[in-house]
Amino acid sequence: MVTIRKKIRGKETYFYLEHTIRKGKKVEKKDLYLGKKIPKDIEEIKRKFFQQIFREKWEKILEKIKENYQKELRKMPKSAREKEIETFAIQFTYDTQRIEGSTLTLRETADLLEKGITPKGKPIHDIKEAEAHRKIFLEMFNLKEDLSLPLVLKWHKELFEQTKPDIAGKIRNYQMRISGSKFQPPYPAEIYPILRDFIKWYQKSKNVLHPVELAGLVHFKFVTIHPFADGNGRISRLMMNFVLQKFEYPFLNIPYKNRNSYYNALEKAQIKRDEFIFLNWFIKRYIKENKRYLYDK
Repeated sequence: MVTIRKKIRGKETYFYLEHTIRKGKKVEKKDLYLGKKIPKDIEEIKRKFFQQIFREKWEKILEKIKENYQKELRKMPKSAREKEIETFAIQFTYDTQRIEGSTLTLRETADLLEKGITPKGKPIHDIKEAEAHRKIFLEMFNLKEDLSLPLVLKWHKELFEQTKPDIAGKIRNYQMRISGSKFQPPYPAEIYPILRDFIKWYQKSKNVLHPVELAGLVHFKFVTIHPFADGNGRISRLMMNFVLQKFEYPFLNIPYKNRNSYYNALEKAQIKRDEFIFLNWFIKRYIKENKRYLYDK
């Protein structure tokens, strides 16, 4: 996490950017002197400082993950690769739906999506949305188009058209609060301008930022805009994996059991208006979930 620290020496106050790095049992600190006042372009300075840390700490690790992931894919027969994707689709659908309140278990989700067995006594919207989510995820592989607002609206419509047709594919036109969160989403009049800026940012950043960093920021920025009445988390996690697969990196699933650290990183970054808090969490989680690719086979 990149934070601003001040140090007082006598009557003078000095400001620094600081990032704490844990290496095994040791903790190292990197800092950058800002001056006696916080510069007006502090966000840009923070961004460059974070990217320097990113290159030093994570970039080689992420490239190793991609390299071994691609090696593994090349060794796989087509049928085995398709099975691997299907297995991830089921786990991802279970976790992303469960995070948002679905009552389906992992076994029920697998039976539904693999065998067409409808679980008894479960809400129909949980069933229909699980089926729709898997379909959207699998269709991503055949898309030639890039991330855009029409594509995101299409995904949202497909996710909810059978369960909540009144909100499916529609930007909210009323103010809302997020249950259990201190973060206040943008007002309705702000949403379209912010979304347009988001798409412009993506087009500008996709060939500049590291793909894993880009995927994390796509997720964070979109879920913070919170443009829909429901499904913001699910759509943003689909967008995250769309970016990862587009740049040939392994996917990321955020397990339901780890939801508290996920929620905390999101909310803290949103309240403090500091995306690097979430990005720091995201990259560490990505490496942890894909650590099997760090070893040559």
